[in-house]
Parts: sequence; C-alpha cells; structure tokens
Amino acid sequence: MLDEGDSLDLDTLGARYRAGALRPSQMVEGLLRRLSRRGDDKVWIHRLADDALRAQAAALERRGPDGLPLYGIPFAIKDNIDLAGHPTTAGCPDFRYLAGGSAPVVEKLVAAGAIPIGKTNLDQFATGLVGVRSPYGVPANSFDADYVPGGSSSGSAIAVAAGLASFALGTDTAGSGRVPAAFNNLIGLKPSCGLLSTRGVVPACRSLDCVSIFALTAADAASVLRVARGFDAADPYSRPDRGAGHGAVPIAFAGLRIGVPRKNQLEFFGNRDAAGLFEQAMARLDALGAERAEVDFAPFFATARLLYEGPWVAERYVAIRDFIEKRPEALHPVTRKIIGGATRFTAVDAFAAFDRLKALRRETAPVWDEFDILVTPTAGTIYRISEVEADPIRTNSNLGHYTNFMNLLDLSAIALPAGFQADGLPFGITLIAPAFADESLCVLADALQRAAGGTMGATGTALPSGRPATLAAPAKANATIQVAVCGAHMSGLPLNHQLTERGGRLARKCRTAPLYRFYALTEFSPPRPGLVRAESGASIEVEVWEVPAAGFGGFVDGIPAPLGIGTVALEDGTQVKGFLCEAHAVRAAWDISNLGSWRNFVKEGKDKP
Repeated sequence: MLDEGDSLDLDTLGARYRAGALRPSQMVEGLLRRLSRRGDDKVWIHRLADDALRAQAAALERRGPDGLPLYGIPFAIKDNIDLAGHPTTAGCPDFRYLAGGSAPVVEKLVAAGAIPIGKTNLDQFATGLVGVRSPYGVPANSFDADYVPGGSSSGSAIAVAAGLASFALGTDTAGSGRVPAAFNNLIGLKPSCGLLSTRGVVPACRSLDCVSIFALTAADAASVLRVARGFDAADPYSRPDRGAGHGAVPIAFAGLRIGVPRKNQLEFFGNRDAAGLFEQAMARLDALGAERAEVDFAPFFATARLLYEGPWVAERYVAIRDFIEKRPEALHPVTRKIIGGATRFTAVDAFAAFDRLKALRRETAPVWDEFDILVTPTAGTIYRISEVEADPIRTNSNLGHYTNFMNLLDLSAIALPAGFQADGLPFGITLIAPAFADESLCVLADALQRAAGGTMGATGTALPSGRPATLAAPAKANATIQVAVCGAHMSGLPLNHQLTERGGRLARKCRTAPLYRFYALTEFSPPRPGLVRAESGASIEVEVWEVPAAGFGGFVDGIPAPLGIGTVALEDGTQVKGFLCEAHAVRAAWDISNLGSWRNFVKEGKDKP
C-alpha cells in the first residue's frame, strides 16, 4: 500500500514496484486518499476521474513493467499543455477547449508508463512568476500559505512538493519552471529551448517557450528528461539534440570553473537570510573543489530587461490575439494590463530589439570560454501574497531578476534547493550552462543536492540514498572512447573544436600520474605540447574527453607526427587513451614540466610566434 508518509520519488517507487511491495493500483488508491484529504487546495484545475486513474493502473499491471522506464509513476500537467480528451484552460475559463490529442511530451511520458493525475493551476496564460494571477484561486505555498507559491507553474510545483505527484510538467519562458521550484524546495529543470516539443502547448512567448520539469530529486528530473525529449518535425521551434557537441560541461565539481555575479551585482531585495544562504551554497561548491570567480553580469541583466520592457511582450499578444481582441474582459486584470500593453510596440521596435539581443549574445558569449557553468540565486527573495497584491508589477519583476535572460540567450538551467531561511521558507540556487548541457547540469545538481542533504519538497522525507544521477549510457552503436588531452584541444583553446565537432563531451578535469615530462615542441609554429613518460616525472593537467567511437578514427588520423595516441596513466590510478610524443622529438624542445599545465604556458605568452 501507499501510506501517507511514503515518498513518491522515482527511486523509492521503482524499488517498491520491483520488489513486489507495491502495485500501481495500490499506489493510485493511496494517492486518491491523499487528494481527498487535501480537498479543494487550488492545485488542480481539472483532475482525472478516480475510475479513470484506476483503469490506467490496471492496464499497466496487465502490461507489466518491462520496457516502461516510468512504470506506475504519477505526474501532473500544467494546464496550458494538452492531455487528450481533457480540457485545457491556460488559467482562463472562457478560453477553455477540449484537447483532441495530447502534446507529444505527454504522449512520450504516458507511453513510458507514467500516470497523468490531472491539469494544474497557473498564472493565467503563463504570464507571471508569482502564482496568484488565476481565477481558479491561489495554490498555497507548501511551507507558508501567506507567501506566494511562485508561478506561473504554481500548481505543478505544489503537486510535487506536497507528495501528490512524483514529477510535474510546467513551462518556462521567463522563470516559470524555476521560481516555483525555489519557493517549494524542489528541482526545477529548464531544458534547452527546442529540446522538448512545445506542440500542444498554449504559447506564451512562442519563440522562447520551453516545457519544464519539476521533481523531488535531480536524478528524477534527468530520468524524465530522457523520456520526454526528442525532435518533433511538426514543431517549428523544435531542434535536434546537439548533445555533447555544444555546451559540453564536466560532470564533477573538482576543477569545475564557476562564474558568479560580482558582489555589487547580487540583489536580494533586502532579504538578508537569502544573501546568507547564497554564500553558504557557494562555500559548499568551494568544498567540492570548484574554482569560483566573479563575472560581470551587466549584459545578462540588460538582456533580462528586454523580455518585458521590449517587444517580446507583443509575442504574448500574438499568442492569444483573437481571444484578447474579442474577450479582453475575460483576462485577469494584471494579465490584461501586461499583454494588452504590447500593442504599443512597432516593427521598428522589434528589429531594434533583435539587433540589441544579437549584440548582447555576442557580449556574453566569451563567458563560456572562461567558465563551465554560472551560478546565481534562483530568486533574490520571496514575497507575501499581500505584498504582491499591493505592487504586482514590481514584485513580479524582482522575482525574474535572475531568470528572465535565460531563454533569450539560449541557455540551459536547473534550479535546486539550497537551504531554509530563519522563517522556514526555502531558498534555491540555479546552475546555468549553454544550450544542450541539460544532462550534465542534472548530474552536477544531483551531487550538490546530496552534499547539502535536506528533504524533498514539503514532504519532510530525506533524499534517497541510492541512484545518483548519471549521464545517459550511450547505446552500443554510439560507444565512446575516453581520451586525455593536454594542449590546444582543451576547453576554450584553438583546437578544441576538433573534439566538439565530433560530438566529444568533456568528462572530467584531472592530472596525470607523476610519471611524465612535458615539453613545448618548437618545431611547430606556434609550439605544441609533447607528453613523454620518464623516470623522473611530474603530474600534468589534462582534460578527459569522451569521443564517439565513430568519430575517433578521423580525429586520430589528423594528429601530426611526432605526436600520437597512446595510454596515459592518471593520478587516480586509472588509464585512458591520450596524447603522447615520440622521445626523439623533445631533444631540442622546451621542458615546461615545472609549469604543470599547457594553460600556464599559454598565459605566459610563449605559445605565440
């Protein structure tokens, strides 16, 4: 049976199913009892009938769990995402329609064995980060009902935090999948735009929309992502997953280069507890071996201002143009004010804003040559409902301070818990990377979530001890080979593209065993590195990259003599393939073993002709 205190995280549920200690039908009965006890909690706009849930569970039991990675896992769906045969409202009763089919992302999850419980409440037309702009009421923050639940995916977040669903789908255009996660002690994964199909989703700002995932753990978010992702040719904004070839991020904190906003750019809107919790989170990153430095966030914040101060608001108008022009009175007053004001923008304004965004993208791009990820608060503070009602625009804008720039700059992100304020309200941080680094972010978030400990959502249940998040295992046909690089093939250096173009993924940064001499080969212009095993050796910095086996031969074929690929011993005792140099070639070379790193050699400028 599923008792009141039993966790719905995927690890726990899956283990119970495999052991025969729980069946989907028993899970559904336990869940129905939980839902009944809560009554009308404003979480749901539409919930599936009890008998429909029982029928789904029975069908799964007849089918069996084989080949169903989400067998018997209950989930919630934000009510701007279609579920076949059920209404979609986008938080507006007069907009309501019956969905003829499910959104592809929902279809994938159901096909994998997940059980949809119902459609959840939201800020109307997904416009807001507060969670209070809904004619269906305000879902209570799972820690204090006087405070906003976060939006726009308010109901989805509360459903997971309260133990009513294992995970939930939200959407995230400006922070709607991250802010509610922070306010309810959850994981909020904002995938790369286009990674999950948005067909069957009521648009908010169509060119920037993405379907997001709320989960109790980062490992759960990664599991759901693997099922839900996939190119959809019928969605003009869908993109093939470029995976490791773009935005590759290491999956361990040791040596990870982390950028954080300058201290004078951090904004907590007077919330001292939040400021202190952010510093504590940074201290945990330091303890895990990350290398932290400050970043000028001015261009990121300038980008954020474009989202609501620029013509992208007009895209929200386009999404519901027919409806708002015929029935403006049907909109929530704040929603109508925001979207209705979009008509002031002209085509000239739009092109000027596109040009400005291009310039800001160019200005922020070099950050990724210096850093692997960025880390910010998810939200600088949290507000009481009464504060939002008194000043709805300013408070909402403040909540988007660290989120509004994300999709405009084509980034991936994951929000995760980072402790509690003195008043018991949760605080969260966000890990940010270039597009298509989604799974790496899940692995990093999982490690950080486990290092911080704590509980899942508002359930009071500790994190499960097993199943840490990992990168998806490649299919045999897509096997990879690990290769250690020590020179210009390293991240941010001139030949790194030879790895990324072949789909290479940076697995880790480490050092060799102290068995090597390191040289700058002066016969090349500019010089190239040469690693030679020696009796009296040093430990040299390397990056270990995973390269698809299909592209490895072409990579090796382009390596000029006297360099070649051999076996390199690493400091942890393992061995991988790596660059080595023929001994005869180093007789006239510079011995730079004392520098310990090609990056140090480059910093001294000696690689220049």
